[in-house]
Amino acid sequence: MQSPTVSTARRRRRGLGPAILLPLAVFLAAVGAAAAATASPQDAAAMQAVAVALGADKALGWDTPDPCSPKPWPGVGCDSDGRVTAVQVGGKGLTGTLAPEVRNLTELMRLEVFSNRLTGPLPSLAGLNSLQVILVHNNSFASIAPDFFKGLSALTAVSLDDNPFASWPVPADLADCASLLNFSANSVNLTGPLPDFLGAMPSLRQFHVAMNYLSGPVPGSLASLEDLWLNGQQGSPKLSGSISFIANMTKATQLWLHSNDFTGPLPDFSGLTSLYDLNLRDNQLTGPVPDSLVNLKTLKSVALGNNMLQGPTPAFGTGVVQDKSGIFQFCLPDPGKPCDPRVNLLLEVAAGFMYPYKLAQGWKGNDPCTGFVGVECNNGNITSLSFTNKGLTGSISPSISKIATLETLVLSGNNITGTVPKELADLPALKLVDLSNNNLYGQLPAFRNNVILKTDGNPNIGKDAPPPPSLPDGSGNGTKPGDGSGGNNKGSASSSVGVILGSVFGAIAVLGLIGALGFYCYKRKQKPFGRVQSPHAMVIHPRHSGSDPDMVKITVASGNANGAAASNQAYSQASTDPRDIHVVEAGNMVISIQVLRNVTNNFSQDNILGRGGFGTVYKGELHDGKKIAVKRMESGVMGNKGLNEFKSEISVLTKVRHRNLVSLLGYCLDGNERILVYEYMPQGPVSQHLFEWKEHNQQPLEWKKRLSIALDVARGVEYLHSLAQQTFIHRDLKPSNILLGDDMKAKVADFGLVRLAPSDGKCVSVETRLAGTFGYLAPEYAAEPVSSLPYKDTQ
Repeated sequence: MQSPTVSTARRRRRGLGPAILLPLAVFLAAVGAAAAATASPQDAAAMQAVAVALGADKALGWDTPDPCSPKPWPGVGCDSDGRVTAVQVGGKGLTGTLAPEVRNLTELMRLEVFSNRLTGPLPSLAGLNSLQVILVHNNSFASIAPDFFKGLSALTAVSLDDNPFASWPVPADLADCASLLNFSANSVNLTGPLPDFLGAMPSLRQFHVAMNYLSGPVPGSLASLEDLWLNGQQGSPKLSGSISFIANMTKATQLWLHSNDFTGPLPDFSGLTSLYDLNLRDNQLTGPVPDSLVNLKTLKSVALGNNMLQGPTPAFGTGVVQDKSGIFQFCLPDPGKPCDPRVNLLLEVAAGFMYPYKLAQGWKGNDPCTGFVGVECNNGNITSLSFTNKGLTGSISPSISKIATLETLVLSGNNITGTVPKELADLPALKLVDLSNNNLYGQLPAFRNNVILKTDGNPNIGKDAPPPPSLPDGSGNGTKPGDGSGGNNKGSASSSVGVILGSVFGAIAVLGLIGALGFYCYKRKQKPFGRVQSPHAMVIHPRHSGSDPDMVKITVASGNANGAAASNQAYSQASTDPRDIHVVEAGNMVISIQVLRNVTNNFSQDNILGRGGFGTVYKGELHDGKKIAVKRMESGVMGNKGLNEFKSEISVLTKVRHRNLVSLLGYCLDGNERILVYEYMPQGPVSQHLFEWKEHNQQPLEWKKRLSIALDVARGVEYLHSLAQQTFIHRDLKPSNILLGDDMKAKVADFGLVRLAPSDGKCVSVETRLAGTFGYLAPEYAAEPVSSLPYKDTQ
């Protein structure tokens, strides 16, 4: 990439490489927005119908014949061909309906009617293959069209939350949305099972379907999801079966599965190296809490109450916020204190049977000889295990052979499969073994002659293993005969079942991804919007509240949930500190100075990321481990110019959002303090990788990476110039104002010199001077006489 001293002539001779893309982008911004084109007849007719149905003709002034010319209706975006590309009227107090003619807007990219009081059916949008974002949450739509999602191949984000739809299933047409990143449908009366195709959607990262009427097992193919809300299903039955599918979700960051009917043991969490928030409370889970969860370094919040989890109380690290409300079945209340060895031994036995709920209900405390259902002792020694008709599945664990004092083993009337471990024959005190009426197979061990052995009702005893039955419906719960160890007497059934089913579902997921890859690569050429953020610590919720349509909620929460909130709330956990929750007016996003002092260690020198002309940028870390960038203006040098830049940055970033623009998370106005809070970009500015790579022990950027960065910047600037509802000119686009994430994806930053371009392209007749950094201004923009520029400002 060329240095800033390269002359204009040399740049022109070398063509449109990455070195000229940035100055060219500024020049394109400087020429201003062209006069709006007349709307196409098709779009004009459709918008007239939409205006009347919404009541926007009166409420919003949509009462002219043309929605695009001479200027677009408020909340309507049009392109240069007169096609309607955006309808953005969220939180406007509208009380009408959404007309079915909206489907005729074939170039529509954004449909936002959230937080109004709209009623009637939500009409079909089938075939709108340019549509990328749908935000219709917080309305009163009575139903959703069966083919609503058909053919929406460019769709990236959907929010349907809090609409009283008539009961409807997760639609099969959703599988057509190969570009879908985020799907949110909380409290919308979804019913039935979760479909298997969700795991084959190549882009899907966030899937929120809390507070619905879903039931049945969860497919084991959801490996690609990062953010999953299944909590609080209503009615009966709820979501059920095993949660073994979690083990394959190696990208997961937030899992909310609370308030359902999930059963069985917790899976292996060792592969979930990004998980920070786990809520499993209010289910029927059993077995010990695995070390893979306790030792998870990324974990910041966990809720396990109101289950039948057993074994020692887990000793999570000091940085993990635990919901300690509800009922716990651990052997001792002290975290990390080991259970009695006899209890541990019985848990090994229960592992073969997949930690059955009926046993967990009756095994309380730390003494198996006082109140453990089915267990009898003599002088503190376990002498009898009697589990008749307990609905046991899985296989007989060889760990039973470790109970040297065992005299009686009764497992009759269950659905146990697999073979009888040969180790049982070595028990020196054994007198009775009753295995009748199960599904055991294979050769029996050679028990001593004085051992009474009952095996009737097992038609395959003495025979080879029968053909395996079909797997359960993707649940991976191993609860049907044949889902156990399959004759493996060396380990527990839980391990073997997890490996087998994990392999099957992994293969299915891989095949699905391969099958979708070609289509996905094509759809990536569309203009996707950035991810709709999920509500965890410091999040600007894109939901409006109360009677004021211009309200948003910012959460800076520790994640410490109390029991009631965790089990009943679909969206957020309750905070223990009232300072951590702020409800502010839209565009303000106010964050208290104390919160910012806390997350930056009181603006410590050790947290400085960089310094600019008007202040210092600090790294901050929230309670959940997420990092933020905190830009603190120096009050002594603020002046009018600095204050104008501060206001400009807020003004721009509250109006625009794109994956290639750095997101503003909030700001602080406290006395002389002027502070902006951004998302954290860990790889720093592009300038560091171009000019200072040796000082940072880095390699110079490869040509391919430079081109990728230039394209990312071009996408962000294109959004500012032509896709946003208003047109903005950046005027200071340079490597130090382009930031990189861990994936080296670039985002444009520093919007202090951004100015709004006039919609009619005419000059603003006020005195002005050029603003920006010379060398990074387009040569034509910098050289042109000020009086002839299409836009002038008063800077």
